[in-house]
Amino acid sequence: MANTFKVVTKAGVTTLDDIYTVAASTTTIIIGLVLGNTTGSQVTATVTLSSDTAGRAGNNDEANQDVEIVTSVPIPANSSLSVLDGKIVMEATDILKVSASGATDVILSILEQT
Repeated sequence: MANTFKVVTKAGVTTLDDIYTVAASTTTIIIGLVLGNTTGSQVTATVTLSSDTAGRAGNNDEANQDVEIVTSVPIPANSSLSVLDGKIVMEATDILKVSASGATDVILSILEQT
């Protein structure tokens, strides 16, 4: 199993945007997520993990759903927000999405396991 550290960036997010999609036969660990407000006014941002993974054994055999990691979180003018205190595991086809009320830069640090 190969482990590869990567950074994914997206500038000026304002509407719902797919930031990262996990490739087939890959598990990804989110190790950092920073949102940067590039405007002179406060903005709000929402980060969503979209997952349809299913087929687990035993009592955990339920399909995942879309969940919001943060919802309409305020980010002051010309500042940034570190979204995660821990790590999040993403499975094949899972998607990390971000939306914001004003121009927001996204920096995603991940570890891909293939």
